Amino acid sequence: MVMTWQPKDELASAVALEVLIHGPLGRAELARRLGLAPATLTRISTELISSGLLAEVPEATQRTSGRPTIPLDVVPSSHYFLGIKLTDSALDATVIDLKATPRDSYRIPLESLTPIRVVRAIADLAHLARSAYRIDAIGIAVGGIVNADGAVESAPFLKWNNVPLASLVSEATHLPTFVANDLSAYTQIQHWFGSGTGHSNFAVITVGVGVGYGCVANGARLENEDSGIGLVGHWPLDPLGPICSQGHRGCAEAMLTTPAICRDASAALGRPLEWSDVIALASDKHPAVTAILAASGRALGRLIGLVASLTAPELVIVGGEGVALASLSGEALRAGIAEVRDPRASSIRVTLSDGSNEAWSRGAGVIALQGFIASRAA
Repeated sequence: MVMTWQPKDELASAVALEVLIHGPLGRAELARRLGLAPATLTRISTELISSGLLAEVPEATQRTSGRPTIPLDVVPSSHYFLGIKLTDSALDATVIDLKATPRDSYRIPLESLTPIRVVRAIADLAHLARSAYRIDAIGIAVGGIVNADGAVESAPFLKWNNVPLASLVSEATHLPTFVANDLSAYTQIQHWFGSGTGHSNFAVITVGVGVGYGCVANGARLENEDSGIGLVGHWPLDPLGPICSQGHRGCAEAMLTTPAICRDASAALGRPLEWSDVIALASDKHPAVTAILAASGRALGRLIGLVASLTAPELVIVGGEGVALASLSGEALRAGIAEVRDPRASSIRVTLSDGSNEAWSRGAGVIALQGFIASRAA
């Protein structure tokens, strides 16, 4: 049976979306959240259950009196999405279900970065995924500027400009395709299915090859045409810090990125070091590496403190492949926050998130999920 996300009207779509993000939910709670009359909700939920999109959760919740309530939840296996993180060396991909649970993962090395070859590799990957799952849409996360039509306007690491990636992949795979900036995708999975779920205001900071910043305010992601540039990467954090590729001293790129930290650690030890080597040496409390991470951790704390003071988030989520910096430099990070935060201000709630390749590709999958739903609710 082929199931499609096709609620009959806006109210049905709102019910399905509320259950998707916040479910399982009892009918009374769902009606309260959406301001619906019980009879209206009963009609809509019955239709959505019949369509195979929602289901009654077997475990009932006992009320203080009367009959127990039976919560509603989406049927995860009713839809599958392929999320792809496009890097300069590989396609990191994950198949997710309707609850963004990872079902399968793939990594396909790229032999060429020309758009034609990349699209061909994506089409081959989609064919592989479709041999095991009924894929409803593809989401692609790219480090760069992506416009509303899914065209990559600028991606320096790919050396791409004005590549209509969404339309090219859709034509090659015959599947709806949605393309977004990778940080936007990462922020969205935090918003709907991650640490940001249930928070109307939160910030995301990612550290790795670059430094990224995302913000959700009043339940909506804040973005404009400049969002993919990575402007936070050159915020000044340490006037005595090293110089970045653009000549800025002590900016976020120079202080927080994994290449910059590896460069400083390699110079201190006199031998090449990868990020995994730096983590191992820091865990063993190597004095030089510990000092380098303390300086970077303090800078990260300053960035967290500045973001919190400017945007007033309920939560700051730190992620990315360099997230270990935050856990390995706890005291220095807290000191950095204190340096830029008014002592009368409330404490900042900071949580660390998964920095794996799968986390980024799951974010791309959520972009596909959201785009798929929006296109059918329009």
